[in-house]
Amino acid sequence: MENSIWTMLGELNKKRGVTEVIINSPDFVYIERDGDLIRLNVEILPEDINTFCQDVALQNKLSFDVEHPVIDGVLADGSRINIISSLYTNDYPAITIRKYLKEINSFDDLDGKFNISAKWIEFFKALVAAKCNVIISGGTGVGKTTFLNLMLQEISPTERVITIEDTKELNFSTPNTVRLFTANAGAKMNNPLGMGALVKNTLRMRPDRIIIGEVRGGEAFDLLQSMNTGHDGSMCTIHANGPGEALMRLENLMLYSGFDIPVKARRFQIMSAVDFIIQLDRDREKGRYVSQITEVGKMEGDKILLQNIGETGELGPQFTGLVPMRIQKLMDVGLNSDFFVDI
Repeated sequence: MENSIWTMLGELNKKRGVTEVIINSPDFVYIERDGDLIRLNVEILPEDINTFCQDVALQNKLSFDVEHPVIDGVLADGSRINIISSLYTNDYPAITIRKYLKEINSFDDLDGKFNISAKWIEFFKALVAAKCNVIISGGTGVGKTTFLNLMLQEISPTERVITIEDTKELNFSTPNTVRLFTANAGAKMNNPLGMGALVKNTLRMRPDRIIIGEVRGGEAFDLLQSMNTGHDGSMCTIHANGPGEALMRLENLMLYSGFDIPVKARRFQIMSAVDFIIQLDRDREKGRYVSQITEVGKMEGDKILLQNIGETGELGPQFTGLVPMRIQKLMDVGLNSDFFVDI
């Protein structure tokens, strides 16, 4: 008999706009669609939940048992899945599936999503072409990975790209790409390499660009080091509610590297490495949108100066009147000299 969960997911794959599937129990199944959580009227067999969890573990070459009660993996369609064992819930394993909007393959497919105009798309493409180091910042579910994927589509096919992720989420077509993945805690191996070790090894692989799916630990130090030693055009996402908070989080994550780095030295490394922060947000009216486009400036004392180039408005990001300090770098790759006059 076919598993009722796989059948349900197959049906949901045919629907547009579904970004999350949440299974709390056989009776409580939800999807997120267009920003709303909707309870589904579906029938899931209780015995199918445990079978589904073991299927997912097998697909991801993981264990799911008392010693390994969490799965962080991917499904065949590229969706990210998290499962936590019923040992830590009320009755059933808690299953959360993050789906991606497959209809968005490039900036040209946006059709109003992220609430950005063609003018700003031209600017984002210039950031990639100029090999600026960019951080995509935002809270949970705002589309950080989707937006990073859009940026990655603009990388020249002549460049060598190394990506590092916990689970496979990045999707782009640059031919000379090596994809590295950290070992899940449930993986059957001794002394698995973590994110920091993979970033260090990346430096020996002759990368033009280093891309990290999400920075969340001591690898922040190694990434900033690589940005400061000639690996321009690197990009990552980070969980933060604003550009200033993103830099503060980077600074705090550097401490996990184990190095005792003075505050001013940490901030100098960040200032020297990061060029722009693209902040994403979401609300019921706009959905997911670009709320700020921020350039990282110089230091004043022990503080990093930031200047907002664009801030959210009714029709998407609005030019603040502050021309980027790196405007010449952007013009060198084709951005029009009067770009900020007509925006």
